[in-house]
Amino acid sequence: MAKETTMNGRLGHLRRLASAMVSNREELQHLEPSRARFEAVLNQTLEAADRQALHTAGKQEATQQLQNLLAEGERLATILRLAVKQHFGIRAEKLTEFGLQPFRGRPRKAPGQPEEPQTPTPAPVDPKRPAPPQTPETDR
Repeated sequence: MAKETTMNGRLGHLRRLASAMVSNREELQHLEPSRARFEAVLNQTLEAADRQALHTAGKQEATQQLQNLLAEGERLATILRLAVKQHFGIRAEKLTEFGLQPFRGRPRKAPGQPEEPQTPTPAPVDPKRPAPPQTPETDR
């Protein structure tokens, strides 16, 4: 018989032993004090297992409730942030108190510096590598 490692399996073995001990009470009179103590410990074990299951279910329920409340809170926070922006305006520095960044515009370039188009720079020529073959141009 393999050794049981799960909690329910171990409790099942103890329950079966207790049942067998009760069924054979007359034949095992000399073990009565130990059987009574075993039965008391088994009852305490079953109560502890029930409490554990209750707490596990309660923890799962609390976790689900927490997730739902967090989602609802985040939705309400989004609505409130938009309302604050609408009330104060998108450029108001007061928005920073609410964790929002006011619109400050894009940084301007210094006057007199025209925007230069970027031209691709040619790749450096490697003297060890032969140049790619050039195709002759055809006239039409």
